[in-house]
Amino acid sequence: MAPVKVFGPAMSTNVARVLVFLEEVGADYEVVDMDFKVMEHKSPEHLARNPFGQIPAFQDGDLLLFESRAISKYVLRKYKTGEVDLLREGNLKEAAMVDVWTEVDAHTYNPALSPIVYQCLFNPMMRGIPTDEKVVAESLEKLKKVLEVYEARLSQHEYLAGDFVSFADLNHFPYTFYFMATPHAALFGSYPHVKAWWERIMARPAIKKISATMVPPKA
Repeated sequence: MAPVKVFGPAMSTNVARVLVFLEEVGADYEVVDMDFKVMEHKSPEHLARNPFGQIPAFQDGDLLLFESRAISKYVLRKYKTGEVDLLREGNLKEAAMVDVWTEVDAHTYNPALSPIVYQCLFNPMMRGIPTDEKVVAESLEKLKKVLEVYEARLSQHEYLAGDFVSFADLNHFPYTFYFMATPHAALFGSYPHVKAWWERIMARPAIKKISATMVPPKA
């Protein structure tokens, strides 16, 4: 069987999300890098894979997918085993909690944390745009409020959806990994249960392997 293909650079947050789940299930895959300098992601070939001209795109035989969370769910469903069941779809209540915290990541956690990553790392180091400290300060205040909720949750459960690692937890990996390369990484130390949760995530073999390909720009 031919390996599935993931289109986009491995250091991209959304590409890394997909690669983590491919590693978690032990699937064969090929990463097809793209040259952003020549706008390869806007080429007709790539637009046929992702009509929005974004990354990642994903190919499994004649199936083409885009949007990293949707791709990741497909991977987890296709390769689900008794040992790897990160969606918990066999248990209605557990699956519902996975969905809840997946939505929290996408709509509350990530919008608070990702501007800090862009302002402290991506903009100055990759785009030559100075850090907007006002945006950073405002985002840090938002993030603190989110982390207070996480701290309360993780004081009661080992992971977000319950006492089992899930899709919801691992979705937090890409942007949090880069956040830890910013000058504000020490913030997690103020939330001991959140810090311990993050350390458990980083200890996973799949996370270790993919994080090694995601060399962050120097803050």
